[in-house]
Amino acid sequence: MALIDNHGRKINYLRLAVTDRCNLRCNYCMPAEGINFVKNDKLLSIPELERVSKALVNLGIDKIRITGGEPFVRKDLMVLLRSLSKMEGLNDISVTTNATLIGPYIDELKELGIRNINVSLDSINRETFERITRRKQFDTVHNNLIRLITEGFNVRINFIVLDGQNEQDILPILDVMKHYKVSVRFLEEMPFNGGSKNFSTIKWNYKAILDHVATKYEFEKLVSPATSTSINYQIKGHQSTFGIIPSFSRTFCGTCNRLRVTATGDVITCLYGKPKANLRDIVRANENDDEMNSVILNTIGSRAKTGFEAQDEHAKTIFDNSMTSIGG
Repeated sequence: MALIDNHGRKINYLRLAVTDRCNLRCNYCMPAEGINFVKNDKLLSIPELERVSKALVNLGIDKIRITGGEPFVRKDLMVLLRSLSKMEGLNDISVTTNATLIGPYIDELKELGIRNINVSLDSINRETFERITRRKQFDTVHNNLIRLITEGFNVRINFIVLDGQNEQDILPILDVMKHYKVSVRFLEEMPFNGGSKNFSTIKWNYKAILDHVATKYEFEKLVSPATSTSINYQIKGHQSTFGIIPSFSRTFCGTCNRLRVTATGDVITCLYGKPKANLRDIVRANENDDEMNSVILNTIGSRAKTGFEAQDEHAKTIFDNSMTSIGG
């Protein structure tokens, strides 16, 4: 079965958040004091996450990325990952993490065949890292990152370019990673920071980032899948590649194949849009999946065409949200 939205786009990729909590306090994501995290009984349980995943796989999802918050804050995460690894029809399981807590689970992830790991890392300088994250976890993150790379995981580093904070690390991180088979992806900043900062334009858009890389390196553009959010490049002489994700400019909406389900069961068809439905109460009230399937199909049948159109649904309140509660 294929899930096709109202603009003819095939939806086969689920970003599934397992928690809204995080052990870091990155300043572009939430205020220093954190946000009001939801109570545990409002979160989908592991069996409920399994059920939602299974229903979506039966409808046509074949790729699931586990997000948060920080997924490994959830102590029972591996129970879910073990279940997903056995799910028929699910071809690709990946995890986005800040790499602070992943260490004890690396061996089992490898055994389960979960090799696609995205690591959020916005600086390779200790002082800058600690200023952005407001925590002292640099060594742990760096050690886990290198272990993942050297143990054969398909690692992508997500580096959000923050004006006045870490742009001086754009070139150095490419230099440090040139000996590793890793993809360094630079993301435009997005305004999902719990309302601590609002903006309508950014200095470091994807063109500015690329121009900056070009001041030092020669590179060529790589062929990327049609559904890719990143524009990818190879620097001459580097084993690593780099990519740029126009997450604020939103140039990739025309091929969007993603659906989001938050840790509380909200269905989000666009990062910039309002939740379209909630699956938690439906799952808890029904033993069969008929109503859930119907809600999912209706939601996918009424998606916004672009992130800008989705933003217009709630333009005045959209940026009060924190990325940790939306699900990344």
